[in-house]
Amino acid sequence: MQLRQVTPRYFVSPQISPEDAATLADAGFTHVICNRPDPEVPPSHQAAAIGAAVEAAGLTFVVNPLTHDTMTPDRAALQRDTLETSAGKVLAYCASGTRSTVVWTLGHVADLGTDGVLQAAAEAGYDLSALRPRLEMIAQG
Repeated sequence: MQLRQVTPRYFVSPQISPEDAATLADAGFTHVICNRPDPEVPPSHQAAAIGAAVEAAGLTFVVNPLTHDTMTPDRAALQRDTLETSAGKVLAYCASGTRSTVVWTLGHVADLGTDGVLQAAAEAGYDLSALRPRLEMIAQG
């Protein structure tokens, strides 16, 4: 499991396995968000399998599958609301961590500004500078 820290409480990673759930609980995570659509992975790594393991470890599991077409304001709001209402750390995963980082930037640019979200993404290892025009448009309201 390759965790990348975007904020003190928001982490992203590539696909996780059911076996990672106990490690996440031990590390202080309280929520796991699945941003990976089921058709991208075998049944052993689909949301139901990961969710069962995560919930058995005492964590909350949120399904928010993202593609280019489903990267909508309501999906960004779900991601943001999950982070904002959690009492601990949140891990969001997808294929590489990129979608989980993109949706975080979309949900937080109004508060942190374009430079702020792009810098946080870059520090986590994701160059999202191509999103600058869209982020600036969102930030301007």
